[in-house]
Amino acid sequence: MIKKTTCAFVAGAVMAISAQSAAAEELTVAYFLEWPMPMMAAKASGAYDEALGMKVNWVSFETGTAMSAAMASGDVQIALSQGVPPFVVAASGGQDIQVVDVAVSYSDNDNCVVHADLEIDKETAGELAGKKVAVPLGTAAHYGFLRQMNHFGIDVASLQVVDMAPPEGAAALSQKAVDFACGYGGGLARMKEYGNVLLTGDEKEELGILVFDVTSSPASFIAENGDIVSKFLKVTADANAEWNANPSDEMLAVIAEQAGMDLDAAKAAIETMKFPSVEDQLSDGWLGANAATFMKGVADVFVEAGSIDSALDSYEDAVNIGPLQAASEM
Repeated sequence: MIKKTTCAFVAGAVMAISAQSAAAEELTVAYFLEWPMPMMAAKASGAYDEALGMKVNWVSFETGTAMSAAMASGDVQIALSQGVPPFVVAASGGQDIQVVDVAVSYSDNDNCVVHADLEIDKETAGELAGKKVAVPLGTAAHYGFLRQMNHFGIDVASLQVVDMAPPEGAAALSQKAVDFACGYGGGLARMKEYGNVLLTGDEKEELGILVFDVTSSPASFIAENGDIVSKFLKVTADANAEWNANPSDEMLAVIAEQAGMDLDAAKAAIETMKFPSVEDQLSDGWLGANAATFMKGVADVFVEAGSIDSALDSYEDAVNIGPLQAASEM
């Protein structure tokens, strides 16, 4: 199902190498609206521009697959908070991109919601067979959907899967155009107004369904602009550390405004997010070892589901901890 979506940006991967400028004068960064993160306070204050000594352009996207396409075309140099599954899809297809940090972990902020009228929960999930579902293909929500269906013994081939970004999926669920929908962020919050989740974040983690986003960038850009990437990651890490130490109302207000959300919605969303410290990110539990292993697991699930043609033998080369190590010493 993903093949149509991915072929265009994978085909552009080779051209992207020449598209990246050797010496960047401006930086274009992809991010999500309705996805409140501490880095948005740094974005608002101009901390990134100041630290990098250049203009940073911020462009919002609705899916991580679109972020991959923008990096392949050379339009975007860094994607902040790209889901692991869309990253894996791109890397598996030959796009030379790398993970440079763990942006956020959010098991409760990515899920599938079944319309309340069906009265289906985890005990009766088998009744979803044959139903219609909205899923943003190639994203973290898609991976979680596949893993949950596998857990409940539901043949995905029996479902009518419609590719929809979370906001559209929420609208379709509200109109009963679909029976259930999967998504994240503001889209998921709206989905929950019309139904219930099958598994909680903790229940998903117990099944090994991790949900985290990364900061990613074309390998060629990192190789040519390592200092820029390190400084960028340092600003992000400082914002995360400030939020983790003191999640103030003042900082939340700025984050909410930057995310295009009202205060209550932003507070509810960010409370389900965890922002690992640089030390934790560099540990074996994350980028030191587990991230590449997890990516291989995601890729294998997508291959089995027929979503991508093949997986890489290893994703170790898709993780580059050099810039983050340098940032930790700044």
